[in-house]
Amino acid sequence: MSSQLSTSVQKVQNALQSLGMTLHVVEMPDSTRTAVEAAQAVGCQLGQIVKSLVFKAKRSERPILVVASGANRVNERAIEALIGEPLGKADADFVRQRTGFVIGGVPPVGHTERLETFIDEDLLQFEEIWAAAGTPNAVFRLSPGDLVKMTGGRVIKIT
Repeated sequence: MSSQLSTSVQKVQNALQSLGMTLHVVEMPDSTRTAVEAAQAVGCQLGQIVKSLVFKAKRSERPILVVASGANRVNERAIEALIGEPLGKADADFVRQRTGFVIGGVPPVGHTERLETFIDEDLLQFEEIWAAAGTPNAVFRLSPGDLVKMTGGRVIKIT
């Protein structure tokens, strides 16, 4: 792990600090791009990984962020009911443009614009969880309470 953070990772660290969080981003030698890779890299359960999934609302084209437990699959119909319109897939360009980050490294904070955010209630069962931090090999450890506080997201059942 390097002491000098890459630009995207430093952006996340700065966002955390601006929110008053004393959390520290680390760049791992191994990939943390997928939930399975992240769990292996940090040595935790799959469910403790925070997957930041960006969707595109079909009519309004606004970005929707779902932060889900690494063990869960998002029920898109449940999100559609909450936002009042169908969801579409967000391609890599849309994700980068609206968040400022690449797929596989999207953190829960520090985005280019404010994202409507939904948080998987299953993350609340853990004392500590791990989220992406700007690149496919950077993460940070936090509590579920930190996640709710920093994102202002709505806690829901996503499965």
